[in-house]
Amino acid sequence: MKFAVCNEIFKELQWKDICDFVSTLGYEGVEIAPFSIIDDVRNIEERRVGEIRRVAEETGLAIIGLHWLLASPPGLHINHPDPSVRSETVDYMKQLIKFCKTLGGWLMVLGSPKQRMILPGVSKEDAWRWTKEFLLKVLDDAEKSGVFICIEPLSPQETNFINTAEEAVYIIEEISHPNLKLHLDVKAMSSEKENIEDIIRKNARYLKHFHANDASGRGPGLGDTDFRPIVRALKEINYDGYISVEIFDTYPSPEISAQKSLEYLKEVTGYED
Repeated sequence: MKFAVCNEIFKELQWKDICDFVSTLGYEGVEIAPFSIIDDVRNIEERRVGEIRRVAEETGLAIIGLHWLLASPPGLHINHPDPSVRSETVDYMKQLIKFCKTLGGWLMVLGSPKQRMILPGVSKEDAWRWTKEFLLKVLDDAEKSGVFICIEPLSPQETNFINTAEEAVYIIEEISHPNLKLHLDVKAMSSEKENIEDIIRKNARYLKHFHANDASGRGPGLGDTDFRPIVRALKEINYDGYISVEIFDTYPSPEISAQKSLEYLKEVTGYED
């Protein structure tokens, strides 16, 4: 298992400073929230994308992929009742796939809770149908680019659609595409009835990516969530992907949180320098 960190937690730092800092800490990868780079990736210059990749590579970091995919620009929505909104969202997702590939990434975490929320007047059946249509329209592009789209279950406090790993796996199995996988997040799994270790074991065949955070939203090791049984379950299923630190509450600072999180993860995974 390798360790990455999500870039948007460092709101006050420039890209090069982020890469220098997290590489020095010992992270091996970085995961990018597109909105932290530009509001609309359709407007980014190819030269700038190349520069982002070059800076990361020079510090020894892999850009593993993207998350918070549809947080900007405004108006995107996967299962909106207006077909033109769904069509624009498909087009934007295809641009994100291209962006991810050009950066050297291979993962796209489909969280975006507000952009998949079942809106008033929309039935759950229509939401499922439109979500499947959305995925089917972008997955071939993802496969051609070597990118995996990973569905992220999120808590009912964040969204009213796809709240459990079971629901995410339902749509993964329905579509049955090799580039559609599962992403699990510790904070989100803390809202489920099943314990986190059982969720990991039960869904091992689909798991492609993993976010580490405390149930409180702080970094791993900075709250009450015990990662030892979680890591044990990941080892049991032979998970060999990245554990990516995603922090929502960065107290006392993003830098200290990132440092303490990695130290804790190395401790509980038995990491040896």
